[in-house]
Amino acid sequence: MKAFLLSAGLGTRLRPLTNKTPKCLLPVGESSLLSIWLDLLARHGVREVLINSHHAAQKMEQFVSKYRGAVKITLTYEKTLLGSAGTIRENWGFVKDEEAFFICYSDNLTNADLTHLLEFHREKQGVLTCALFQPPNPSACGIVVTDSDGRIVHFEEKPAHPRSRWANAGIYVASPELLQYIPNKIPCDLGYDVLPKLIGKSFGVPVKGFLLDIGTHENYALAQRLWPEVANK
Repeated sequence: MKAFLLSAGLGTRLRPLTNKTPKCLLPVGESSLLSIWLDLLARHGVREVLINSHHAAQKMEQFVSKYRGAVKITLTYEKTLLGSAGTIRENWGFVKDEEAFFICYSDNLTNADLTHLLEFHREKQGVLTCALFQPPNPSACGIVVTDSDGRIVHFEEKPAHPRSRWANAGIYVASPELLQYIPNKIPCDLGYDVLPKLIGKSFGVPVKGFLLDIGTHENYALAQRLWPEVANK
């Protein structure tokens, strides 16, 4: 099993913490967010991960050179940010022989049951399966509406008037068919450029486990308080 771990964001809302450090390398408890992700992926059967970098790329190179965990890492540098979908298209060769693969945003702190998500994806046989959660501010997220079978019937990125409280958690399982829905443009974003094309062809399922976007100072402080208890469960 393989995974894209999208990690090239600038982390602007967390400045000055991210002035010289990628957001995914910020410490959470006794580990970095990226280390937590790699451990989670390994526990759920992922053996190879592609991580993209941009801001403070040397710090990412140093992390990978010292990493001794169970996951094989391919690190790719983006001189110009490609966008979440652009990274997948640019590096499609990494997953071209896979029957399914994960796509994860590394700025989420989570212990999500990825195996459950994969099993749901295999059962439904959609192009994409999206983990869902209920955020405190739905207007800041990609909002999903599903039917009784879990099929996504409406998606809108950061709507002023959300049609549901279920939001895209930034954790996906994708099938090879996904490539045909990614436009050949840069930057290219999953939320704006791809997911609206997958209405009726993709599914959503509530995430099993803890999930928190650490992209703000408030949430980063919350993560430091909550994660030690979550991690020890």
